[in-house]
Amino acid sequence: MKTWTSLELRINGESTTVSFPTHHSLLEVLRERLHLTGTKHGCELGECGACAVLIDGRPVLSCLQLAADLEGREIETVEGLQEGNQLTDLQAGFADLGAAQCGYCTPGILLTAKALLDDNPRPDRTEIQQALAGNLCRCTGYHKIVEAVEWTLARQTDPGAQPPARSLRGDDLTGEDK
Repeated sequence: MKTWTSLELRINGESTTVSFPTHHSLLEVLRERLHLTGTKHGCELGECGACAVLIDGRPVLSCLQLAADLEGREIETVEGLQEGNQLTDLQAGFADLGAAQCGYCTPGILLTAKALLDDNPRPDRTEIQQALAGNLCRCTGYHKIVEAVEWTLARQTDPGAQPPARSLRGDDLTGEDK
């Protein structure tokens, strides 16, 4: 016999009442009950970061977090990054530099990077690498991901900033011939 819980959860700035088996993880509730499928099933062991969401502004692996413990907490998923039809600066940075390939890890990485930038608006490369260390990516090799976070910071500081010269597949994005 399954025990069910009905809670009001605050997700992406909106309160919603949801019923689910008490033993379900936040990942299961987000995907299966609320149909917020941006949060990805990865290893389900807390080792890959694909399921990362923000709880009260801090990155949390939703596969390891019981949803029943989250009443009154602020939960943000990748869907919460949406600003109308516009990409956020961070999303645009990832798109500009080709930092997302298959995209499976991207939601968790974006949210982890958002938490870093919210907490530290001027991180250096080492701080970015440390913050993203729990997010595994099998496609990009991380260089483009770190570069995309740095590019986001550069554009926020200087809207006229130019992207790194050879960011996308070695192409010179500045338009300058070398």
